[in-house]
Amino acid sequence: MDRRDFMRCIESAACGCSALSCLGLAHRRQETSPLNFLFILVDDLGRADLGVSGSAFHETPNIDSIAHSGMRFTHGYATCQVCSPSRASIMTGKYTPRHGITDWIGAATGMDWDRKDRLLPPEYKHALSHNEVLLSEAFKEGGYTTFFAGKWHLGEEPKDWPENRGFDYNVGGWKSGSPRGGYFSPYDNPRLENKAPGEYLPYRLATETARFIEKHRHDPFLAYLSFYAVHGPIQTTQELWSKYRKKAAQQSPAEERFIIDRTLPVRQVQDNPIYAGLIEALDNAVGIVLSKLKELGLDKNTVVIFTSDNGGVSSGDSYSTSNLPFRGGKGRQWEGGIREPFFIHVPFMTQAGSICDMPVIGTDFYPTMLELAGLPFRPEQHLDGVSLVPLLQGGSIEKRDLFWHYPHYGNQGGEPSSIIRSGDWKLIHYYEDDRDELYDLAQDPVEQTDLAMSNPDVTSSLRKKLDTWLLETGAKLPRPDPRWKPEFVQQKKEMSLKTQENLEKQHGQFLDPDWQPDPTWYGSIPED
Repeated sequence: MDRRDFMRCIESAACGCSALSCLGLAHRRQETSPLNFLFILVDDLGRADLGVSGSAFHETPNIDSIAHSGMRFTHGYATCQVCSPSRASIMTGKYTPRHGITDWIGAATGMDWDRKDRLLPPEYKHALSHNEVLLSEAFKEGGYTTFFAGKWHLGEEPKDWPENRGFDYNVGGWKSGSPRGGYFSPYDNPRLENKAPGEYLPYRLATETARFIEKHRHDPFLAYLSFYAVHGPIQTTQELWSKYRKKAAQQSPAEERFIIDRTLPVRQVQDNPIYAGLIEALDNAVGIVLSKLKELGLDKNTVVIFTSDNGGVSSGDSYSTSNLPFRGGKGRQWEGGIREPFFIHVPFMTQAGSICDMPVIGTDFYPTMLELAGLPFRPEQHLDGVSLVPLLQGGSIEKRDLFWHYPHYGNQGGEPSSIIRSGDWKLIHYYEDDRDELYDLAQDPVEQTDLAMSNPDVTSSLRKKLDTWLLETGAKLPRPDPRWKPEFVQQKKEMSLKTQENLEKQHGQFLDPDWQPDPTWYGSIPED
């Protein structure tokens, strides 16, 4: 083992990795070629959307196979309940206040936010700073060939797109957070050439990724497959819709698909045949890439990581799925909005089907991947992440608090808030009324019993920790909207009730045998 490997062992030992386990990893790396990496990031996929996580409606055998062959982190989190911030945290290894992207890029702030809410969301950065050394840049500097396909949404100008942020190849990544033009070609995307009319986007991105892997099978590579799926507009093929319409008809009919949880209706059942079809297409696309790895014999030397950027859309947007038993979903501050599928498969390391209940978060991918690749840590860059290699080896890491900061209103009913998870305790601080909620996730993972009043010492202690972290990271806070009026509260309640009524009717029609979105099946179905 050379001096660089030894120094990495010392650094790893300082953050919880035993020197012996690190020596073993270095020895393994000397015996084989460098590890390849396939990072699969899905947009708006809920933890409950997968068969391996308990869905009886969606069919996801290929994605499930990643969990069954590697380690499944049952308390794996995104760093935000909406997309751009959590994606930026994966690329930087930093919490959202540090990199400055605290809402999806394009969301209104200040007085431009005019939705009759109490607060005005603060300003945020609209691109990743070029002072950051992104994960892709670290791998490129380390000799890896880097590839990106799909959704980027981390900068509005070409200088901020993947090909200028460490990726040698970019297929489809630009400023848009959704598939402009829909999921069927022709696409409205300057970084994605239109080929076959009617081509389905998930399959195209997977095929491009498989082609890259085959071309660079003799080079160490990082393939970052960032699906636009399953973000709205929710679209699928007629065949897949028909399959899941029939499957939904075999379930007990839902008496009530939606209930209002504080701000908006929230979906309570998985029976959306359009969404289920898009989920199966996503799974088929993952299968295309996994099959290519196996065909080339690269499955034995490729780390596969699978996760989502935020919870499933149970409210707002397309109201497409249920995250039960977890409360809420995309845009919301409860577990349904931030707890994600979080799978890591390392061929020679993880025992198939391993389950880890240690809380981990999106900032941890950066240092974990560096250590697995044998690249030097960058502690000043990924300062909010820790390497999960000790956990992957069956060991442990130091317990720590996890934090979230979302001082905005989610399109899905989320409220401006900040969060701390400390052990099994989770405290949510709300900025509208300076209120705290406290949950014991061990006893109440569905967050139904607020213990803030009955546990004042815990509430006070966690609030102090959270306030200290917010100050340390320079977190920006919302401010009162002078236009707000008390009567807006009742108006919003009435609007939510009307929305609930319309949703029940609309989503019931999706199961009608004669339903179709338009004559060609290309077109937006729910609102985005």
